[in-house]
Amino acid sequence: MIPKEILNRTGARNTASVPENVLGLLNDGVIETVNLCEWLVVDQLALAEKIFPEHVWSRLLPGLRSDFRKLTPQTAPKKLALVGKYLAAAFPQKSSALRSSQALLSSPSDIVRSWGAYLIGFSKTLSLPEKLTQIRPFAADRNMSTREIAWLALRAEIPGNLEQALSLLSGFVTDPDPSIRRFASELTRPRGVWCSHIPALKEYPEQGFELLEPLRSDSSKYVRDSVGNWLNDASKSAPVSVKTLCDRWEKDSPSPETAYIVKRALRTLSKTS
Repeated sequence: MIPKEILNRTGARNTASVPENVLGLLNDGVIETVNLCEWLVVDQLALAEKIFPEHVWSRLLPGLRSDFRKLTPQTAPKKLALVGKYLAAAFPQKSSALRSSQALLSSPSDIVRSWGAYLIGFSKTLSLPEKLTQIRPFAADRNMSTREIAWLALRAEIPGNLEQALSLLSGFVTDPDPSIRRFASELTRPRGVWCSHIPALKEYPEQGFELLEPLRSDSSKYVRDSVGNWLNDASKSAPVSVKTLCDRWEKDSPSPETAYIVKRALRTLSKTS
């Protein structure tokens, strides 16, 4: 039984002050992180040593330990991706990959659930439509860290499959869940954060404008921030296109929500004008 004071904690202000009892529970995989400081200090190898035997994956641990020793730099994002990539290689068949990702999705640990998202992303047997279907529950996760990993896990698929991705994501931007709508926006941001850029959308962002159209007055600030950031990304290389779109949105959708997105979208251009 996890004490309420731990479940309801706000999280440490820096990595050095994460309490030992909280860190122990995080490394055992029985609680999830509540902020970036906790997320950064989880010992992912220790967590794997705890979780893999629960899924009868002990045979995978020697190879994973070896890969961890070779990893440089030893950052939390690189460790997450390493475990996900390792698991994708360990379960190359579609059926085993899906079973394994679903098993990880049921974990109380957001780190473990994120491994499952990366397993889907790195899978060589799943098509892009299949990956988007399987990633949905990770994109809708209760924890923001797993939601962020969900789009990062599929980001590498987008530049080479842009037309297909934009078509498939059209159903995501009308989903009732704001996390799913935001996923579509973040996944296709021309520049994005902690990820490679999408050159085609940097040069010709108009290709993605249709995807954003249903989000132009979204009720969720979580989504509106993402759409504004998407357009701000694009404004750095295609300012005229973004300004033209924003002018139309302000005319066709004179709402506070649209005004919020437009202001965020034009913030870089406003500084240079």
